[in-house]
Amino acid sequence: MADLDLVARLGAQEQGLVVVSTTRPDGSVQTSVVNAGVLDGAIAFVVRASTRKVDNIRRTGRAAVTFRSGWEWAAVEGPAVIAGDDPKLLRDVFTAAGGTHDDWDEYDRVMAAERRTAVLIEPMRITSN
Repeated sequence: MADLDLVARLGAQEQGLVVVSTTRPDGSVQTSVVNAGVLDGAIAFVVRASTRKVDNIRRTGRAAVTFRSGWEWAAVEGPAVIAGDDPKLLRDVFTAAGGTHDDWDEYDRVMAAERRTAVLIEPMRITSN
């Protein structure tokens, strides 16, 4: 099994851009691109609370993300939770995904206005080439 060091390295090489996959109610796969990083042993990303991916995670409790750089990739899958909108958590997730900000008060304001929430995935399976 690949490890989180590889995942973090791939994320850093691509500004944290990853593909997140969840399962729709009909069993089909819903995918989108988000910024994600490794935070305290979990995969973490921030999304609008009103998205389908949040609905899917609430329903199934699972998600997968694929990190890649060039032809090297690592996919992480496992239980996922909607971790909430605590400003410190949102900042921590943002920086884990490689983000920086000059005005954290403005960042907090925008995150609240956009109803952003953090998602955490426990890495139960990591596969890679």
